[in-house]
Amino acid sequence: MRRIGLAVVLTLSLFIAPLAIEAQHAGKVYRVGLIFSTSPVAEMAGPVPVHPAARAFVQGLRALGYVEGQNLILERRSAEGRYERFGDIVAELVRLKPDVIVTVGDPMLRAAKAVTTTVPIVMANNRDPVGEGFVQSLARPGGNITGLTVAVGPPIAAKRLQFLRDALPRVSRIAYLGSKEDDEWDSPFGQSVRTAARALGMTVFLAEYRPHQYIDAFTMINRARTDALFVGESPAGYADRGLIVDFATRARLPSMFPYREAVELGGLMSYGASFADIFQQAAIYVDKILKGAKPGDLPVEQPTKFELVINLKTAKTLGLTSPQTLLLRADQVIE
Repeated sequence: MRRIGLAVVLTLSLFIAPLAIEAQHAGKVYRVGLIFSTSPVAEMAGPVPVHPAARAFVQGLRALGYVEGQNLILERRSAEGRYERFGDIVAELVRLKPDVIVTVGDPMLRAAKAVTTTVPIVMANNRDPVGEGFVQSLARPGGNITGLTVAVGPPIAAKRLQFLRDALPRVSRIAYLGSKEDDEWDSPFGQSVRTAARALGMTVFLAEYRPHQYIDAFTMINRARTDALFVGESPAGYADRGLIVDFATRARLPSMFPYREAVELGGLMSYGASFADIFQQAAIYVDKILKGAKPGDLPVEQPTKFELVINLKTAKTLGLTSPQTLLLRADQVIE
């Protein structure tokens, strides 16, 4: 009888223990920090943020059972283009003892790494996490950082230039709109574009800007008899995509972007990973960490799908005829 009683107790404990853990998990309120480098905090606010990436992240968390006001406090922050504030913003969040911090872009992650080596960090929109020393390897990051990288390497930048040439066979002089803070021109991605341009018989020149400060860059482009605009991968350019598209429209410049949201606003073309997908995946990383996974044990994920998006309406406005072969390769054609 004692053995039977012991067996019953052990069996019940196997069922009760997980239920107790689940109840404890359900009753906890998690604090998650989300830091953008350039986009206004106002665009990150609310249950359905205006900012596409913030919206995808919030919706991704909600799909996993995290709801603000119930079991989630989402601390939204942005430097709003003032890169010198990165360290202070991260330090402020660390003082609030967050369970996870989500960062966007290499400069922000660099600042976060300098501030804390213990708070779990999920990176998004990072170009070269191994080369920059953020993680030991993609398979086993080690330390307190993991997440997603937006590119599979510098050759993707050259591929964007090739798509632009496919759309505009006679194009010869390209303006590379690059962020000074992100050092895009001298990065492996900028170098990849320059190498590809030489191979294609094209000239690429740098039009450098600071977040929200484009007058000098736009003036240079207007004076340089530019055939087309090639936009770099900086988060600042993403935040100001509407302003850049407006300039390209006024200047009647065909444009290539690394993100589809600019093409939806009237840019000509884009080729790159989906930001919405990346931030939905970032929510999954956050969930795993909140459930006990260590960042250093979670492999860094690379995008598996890249979208080619073409705005046919913009092409017609510019008097361009898009080659049928290119249209057939597009994942989406906006008419």
